[in-house]
Amino acid sequence: MPRVVLGLSGASGAAIGLRVAEILAEGGVETHLVVTAAAERTLAHEIGPDALARLERLAQVRHPIGDIGAAIASGSFRTAGMIVAPCSMRVVGAVAAIAASDLLIRAADVHLKERRRLVLVARESPLHLGHLRAMAAVTEAGAIVAPPVPAFYLKPTSVAAIVDHIAHRAVDLLDLPGLPHAVEWTGERSDTDERR
Repeated sequence: MPRVVLGLSGASGAAIGLRVAEILAEGGVETHLVVTAAAERTLAHEIGPDALARLERLAQVRHPIGDIGAAIASGSFRTAGMIVAPCSMRVVGAVAAIAASDLLIRAADVHLKERRRLVLVARESPLHLGHLRAMAAVTEAGAIVAPPVPAFYLKPTSVAAIVDHIAHRAVDLLDLPGLPHAVEWTGERSDTDERR
């Protein structure tokens, strides 16, 4: 069974993190959860008072944010990757600066140093130059920055459909076998193409 670290920070988009946890659970992935205090507040505000409990039930282990001695703080603890969804710009900046002040940042740094996949579902808009530089820095260090951008070409009919696709795309970036994938674009032929 593959292991994945799932982090949630306080950016808007808590439903994406919850959906990622559901997808990992459906695929039989051993999920190690780390949640910031701001993420707890966002989960309650955006989803409801039971959201954190729902999230915890989907994971095998929830590590306290202050537990720098947790298993996921060490490179010897093997994982198939880590997703931070949603990922605040504070977290992006801390990962870029190697400012491992809590377990979320430390676990992300471990994934970079061990050359494991780190997917940051970075949530902010509009972006200022500091945001862009931090995203460039984490990308240069090996992270994958995947802002939660809707796939409008799929013509989603609900917020849930948008959340589902973004969560599946984040999980797809870990390249885990046996998990359901995001809906793929299969191409579109125009009348001009048919006449050629």
